[in-house]
Amino acid sequence: MLTNHNDIKAWLDRMGIKNYTINNTGTVTVDGDVDISRKDLTEIPVQFRIVYGYFSCSWNRLKSLNGAPREVGGNFDCYYNSLESLEGSPQEVGGNFSCSNNSLESLEGSPQEVGGSFYCNYNRLESLNGSPREVGGDFNCSNNSLESLEGSPLKVGGYFYCYDNSLTSLAGSPQEVDGNFGCFNNHLESLEGSPREVGGDFYCRNNIFKTSPKCDTFINGYLIWI
Repeated sequence: MLTNHNDIKAWLDRMGIKNYTINNTGTVTVDGDVDISRKDLTEIPVQFRIVYGYFSCSWNRLKSLNGAPREVGGNFDCYYNSLESLEGSPQEVGGNFSCSNNSLESLEGSPQEVGGSFYCNYNRLESLNGSPREVGGDFNCSNNSLESLEGSPLKVGGYFYCYDNSLTSLAGSPQEVDGNFGCFNNHLESLEGSPREVGGDFYCRNNIFKTSPKCDTFINGYLIWI
């Protein structure tokens, strides 16, 4: 991690970052956006503090989010890296948070406040423990290795997609999903444990139901199981 003021400034300038302030502690505040995607980075060598716009470090070779800002006003994107952990993630994200297409086995360290959507699909997740308690937009944990939804957010303001996993139960699902709920392409025999309320359609086809599944969820749209 760079600590010398001149070294920090030189790196920020080389990355094309504007409107920054190097604080007395050596951390960096940016009144705007930070886009350090596609820079072939293996690390973030400065410690960002607050980025008031969006922050993107996608399409690199990062194995760690050390150096990422503590707070981001817009979207935070770290997809298409080699991340095995979300430790070092911002704890407050005003927009979307996307950590898709990495090597994550856990969501521990992820932000607890996400104003927009949360995307963690295409990883190696075996658990949703550590996920935000509430997500203002969509939550997509599809294409992982989940056998359980324990640890899911309690409320999702958009859709909730958990398809293409190894789920045998919906226990642990969010209590409220304002959009669609998609749990197709799993190993479900029943819909026990599903949300109390789904604002859109409920997609559960391509599971191993022997008969039409019983669902106690209030569904504003359609139950689609075949």
